[in-house]
Amino acid sequence: MTPQAEGPWHQALHSMLGVVDAAVPDGRHVGTIRTLRLGHLQLAALEGGELRLRRAQRPNPQNNGLLVVMLVDEGAAVVEHDDRRVFLKPGELVFCDMARPMSLEFPGPVRAKFVVLPRRLIGLREDHLERVVATPIRPDTTMGSLVTAFLTQLVDTAADCPTATGVPLASSAIDLLTLLAEEQVSLTSQASPSLDRLLQIKRFVEQNIDDPNLTPKTVAHANSISVRYLHKLFQADGETVGQWIQRCRLQKCRGELAGLDATKRSIAAVAHRWGFTSASHFSRSFRSLYGISPAEWRDPGGKVFKEPLAEMGTVAA
Repeated sequence: MTPQAEGPWHQALHSMLGVVDAAVPDGRHVGTIRTLRLGHLQLAALEGGELRLRRAQRPNPQNNGLLVVMLVDEGAAVVEHDDRRVFLKPGELVFCDMARPMSLEFPGPVRAKFVVLPRRLIGLREDHLERVVATPIRPDTTMGSLVTAFLTQLVDTAADCPTATGVPLASSAIDLLTLLAEEQVSLTSQASPSLDRLLQIKRFVEQNIDDPNLTPKTVAHANSISVRYLHKLFQADGETVGQWIQRCRLQKCRGELAGLDATKRSIAAVAHRWGFTSASHFSRSFRSLYGISPAEWRDPGGKVFKEPLAEMGTVAA
């Protein structure tokens, strides 16, 4: 393999994966890359032949807060991420952390989709995210098949989306990726009666999060356990009951602030609807979890990504 010369095609790679070296077989056509900014996401579709990508230098600090989700449509891919080596077949996807060394190899003709997003928007704790990164996710679960189908359709059709629906679609993609990551965390957790009980209680909280009187006491009573035991279950998971309730409320607020009717209600009104009595407390909590303010989430405005990306572009090499 020989290094690929710098140019628009290489710059498109940089916008997705940071600074990378690209190596291709002598005299071979590399392929094409389509790129698009949609809300808080960068989307890309790569189609081409044999190709190897690796970081040419330490990741740029401005990319350290980003995740790359790669989905293989056709062909195969090999991902090396720190000390992990992942083999991907068609329909499989993987989360990659742009703060770490990474290389991608496509041993033959390939079609792949990429979604780049701020890692904070996933809303997972770092120890949970660690269990998701560089792990192949197959489309043989409900969430796996749903996310694969949604991302494929999103990247293929996003360029034709009206502006008014772009942000809600991007928000839906982030929500689905969050649910997929949470499912992977659950699948990698060691099964135990206490874990099953904790998951049941978390589902109860999610289903009743619109109740303004939802507290550890009411959660414990509804699940026929003591408040002390409830706190013990959450303590083993590294989070308090109050933190989980707040996380669920923030997720509801995030969804509503990215909806088609987001501008019809004030941010304070949305916060109050989901149990926040103080607008300033809501804003601080939202930024603490997701890394951006509620206003920045509702109106992306190009502030999330430091590097500008064309509204739509296709480059070939």
